Amino acid sequence: MNLKNYYLAELIDAPIISEKSTNSAENNKQFVFKVKREATKPEIKAAVEMMFGVEVASVNTLNVKGKEKRFGRMLGRRSDWKKAYVKLKPGSDIEFSVA
Repeated sequence: MNLKNYYLAELIDAPIISEKSTNSAENNKQFVFKVKREATKPEIKAAVEMMFGVEVASVNTLNVKGKEKRFGRMLGRRSDWKKAYVKLKPGSDIEFSVA
């Protein structure tokens, strides 16, 4: 495994498993991942194709702003993060229960 593959493997933090993302996966073959903030769309596409062995049709990203939270008298802030919606080509599928 070369250095580029290590970099691509670190881009994807975790899949986001929620009711909305599960419905999107079942109906549209669109999966949701939490990714590094500096990740670009071509890098996310290459990382998903390398890790899961599928063909990616498109990638949409959005930056999620961290919420302000209060801890007693102290005011804190959660960190910002990036979410990626990855749409697969027909015939490709990702099984998270197996992977």
